[in-house]
Amino acid sequence: MEWTGVALKRGDWSGLKWPKKEGGTGVVRLGSNIEIIVSYPSRLMVRITICEKKQQAEYYIEDLGNNVELAMVKIPGGKFLMGSPENELERVSLESPQHEVTVPEFYMGRYPITQGQWKAVVETTKKIERDLNSDPSFFKDDYENYGRWNRPVEQVSWLDAQEFCARLSQKTGRDYRLPSEAEWEYACRAGTTTPFHFGETITTDLANYCGVDRDIDEIIYSGSYGRGPKGKYREQTTPVGYFKTSNFFGLYDMHGNVLEWCKDERQWHYINRAPGNQNIAEVTTTVIRGGSWTDFPGNCRSAYHDIYNPDDLYNFIGFRVLRISPRTL
Repeated sequence: MEWTGVALKRGDWSGLKWPKKEGGTGVVRLGSNIEIIVSYPSRLMVRITICEKKQQAEYYIEDLGNNVELAMVKIPGGKFLMGSPENELERVSLESPQHEVTVPEFYMGRYPITQGQWKAVVETTKKIERDLNSDPSFFKDDYENYGRWNRPVEQVSWLDAQEFCARLSQKTGRDYRLPSEAEWEYACRAGTTTPFHFGETITTDLANYCGVDRDIDEIIYSGSYGRGPKGKYREQTTPVGYFKTSNFFGLYDMHGNVLEWCKDERQWHYINRAPGNQNIAEVTTTVIRGGSWTDFPGNCRSAYHDIYNPDDLYNFIGFRVLRISPRTL
């Protein structure tokens, strides 16, 4: 006997058939846009749909020289609710209170900055405030024939990222910087209100994070989120764009792979967080977003944030760049 459902759109089924057994999980992909996860203990079927909405993204290419390019995607201005609702699984009070934020139009890197982009900028620019290592990353090997230079740069501090943005601006004649928390979350959500821009849950077929249960200091952390399945733990970064799955704005790797530095200094609650022009020399702790290859899925949610010291170097932290939208390019 088989479980059978019929549907055409969200909330329906598309003639999927599942073997009847006492328990288990099945995953099926409908093209590249929808993944359905079905759990069937005994005679109960639970279904979750993860949708990837598509649009034609407007972008420009920054030529960094030596066949290295930086794609910058236009993010339309708008309003959104920043933070997480009280009923969101694994949310913490630091994500409160939800509040409406208006964000002007800007351009954001389609991917986190890669090792190749980092090297191309650092080796062709002069020091502004601090020296930079042109090859700082821990993960230097090729990954499935994508080439090591397409992996995200990591083991770069917030101070290093600031220096990179200053040098990139000098090299190109355009003003680049790190995104604010509000800009980052707005870009990540891309109009969604769910924990992930994919939907209510996430899988390791869609993002690079720890998808297995692990015992850390006698605490068991789950590799699944909500009713989603467990998956892989790759234990390393993956090349940017590896999963071929963007959000509605056309951004990749917003969940997992490497945590991303934001320009903001630490402020625990959103209610106290306002646009800042803090002096870099005075910053003591800074904000990161997005989750990484070593994080569990709950830490990859759109609303999740944490803090690190501005000089911290880890192989799970990188960044992407932002440019305020000019009237003409």
